[in-house]
Amino acid sequence: MQSTAANRNTYIGMGLAVLATLIWSANFVIARGVSAQIPPVSLAFYRWLLASLIILPFAFKQFKKEWPVVKRSWRYLFFVALTGVTMFNTFVYIGGHYTSAINLTLIGTTTSPVIAVILAKIFLKEQIGWLKLIGMTLCIAGVLFLLLKGDIQNALSLKFTKGDLWVLAAALAFAIYHTLVRKKPTGISPVNFLFTIFSFGTILLFPFWLYEVKGAVPVKWDLNLFLIILYLALGASVICFLIWNIAIHRLGAGRTALFGNLILVFGSIEAVLILHEPFTWIHIVSLVLVFSGIIIANLRLFR
Repeated sequence: MQSTAANRNTYIGMGLAVLATLIWSANFVIARGVSAQIPPVSLAFYRWLLASLIILPFAFKQFKKEWPVVKRSWRYLFFVALTGVTMFNTFVYIGGHYTSAINLTLIGTTTSPVIAVILAKIFLKEQIGWLKLIGMTLCIAGVLFLLLKGDIQNALSLKFTKGDLWVLAAALAFAIYHTLVRKKPTGISPVNFLFTIFSFGTILLFPFWLYEVKGAVPVKWDLNLFLIILYLALGASVICFLIWNIAIHRLGAGRTALFGNLILVFGSIEAVLILHEPFTWIHIVSLVLVFSGIIIANLRLFR
């Protein structure tokens, strides 16, 4: 019975992680697709402001009840909000102004899981088995293959674009968030946890939004942009963060992180179909390497 319950718990965690990556994948396409319509900090600010308002009615009672725990944990919540809300997606949106959606997806979603696995080993003492190590190596190889454009000679002249560097910074921020979530105080309910970090992250974004508004081109509002922000707020924020955090607690921080690589599979396909970006044999090889890494790293789950 215990084995059956454990397997059920594992498969539920896997299903939630896959669902989150499917919804999240559009985030990278959106970052590139609306780059000419809305500045990056404004996109992040309106997304998290709306997400906070959406979740407020469901979290208000819990927030009042759990306020003493929230108050005691403010330092922890500050860093969770800073990395997972304020920094991560804002950096992705800035990167979207300088690089393609496919590169955003490939670099961002493959680097972050590797960093998260390493952080989980250092701070959470999670084990890195040989299968997970092989899988991580293949994921890294896939990213390097993309950056080198399939030719090792390019390593001598390899340069990161401004967009690539922003995405790498975003990957580091999310890896830190991902590791911190594992240490969530038990006295804070999942819905209140999200409301608190969404609100905290929005407040931290506010001064940067004010600065951007003064000097940036005005937002070109239309129904399409509003629906995109609604999708980001409800789907990619409230729903995704809730089910991703549940997956972390069911599978562990390190193993859940590797499912994040699925975003590149979904995101690359969406970039080709929606933005009509070129999809070459280099991208195919990169996808095969990374996807193989995911499967190998999670073989133990299917035994």
